[in-house]
Amino acid sequence: MVPRAVAAATFSAVVELSVNCRPSRLATLIEEVLGDRSLHVVVAGDFDAPPEEASIRFWSGLQSLQGMSVAYRDVWQWAHPHDPGHTFTPVNPLVKSGNWPLEAGRRIDYLFVRCRGNGPTLRPEDCWQIFNQPVNGVWASDHFGLAVSLEEAR
Repeated sequence: MVPRAVAAATFSAVVELSVNCRPSRLATLIEEVLGDRSLHVVVAGDFDAPPEEASIRFWSGLQSLQGMSVAYRDVWQWAHPHDPGHTFTPVNPLVKSGNWPLEAGRRIDYLFVRCRGNGPTLRPEDCWQIFNQPVNGVWASDHFGLAVSLEEAR
């Protein structure tokens, strides 16, 4: 199945960050770049943290860090509330044969949509895993990725 095109946002920027970058620093950077403009924001990537971790709770608006709080919607959780959506799993042989032979599976890759006013500015039509099957026997990564089709919230 070929997925539908992923919706393009009005504003996009790619920021390469080290694993040690504080989530509050990235959130501050996003706000500085946006200024007073009311634009859509999607934060995505390999966060190397399960949903109960402080950094993920921060992005989800469930916990403040360094005196700052934000509100983003976890797109996978929103679209699939009863599916853990493991993106790092022993289903992928690169996980089992690598440094994680006892890995039970967890979600550590995320798509977050920024909330403004009464909720997210973008609504997912669908969210799915990508790179979750080998192509000609080759796995793209030891992580499964996520993709989303978004529509503007009205």
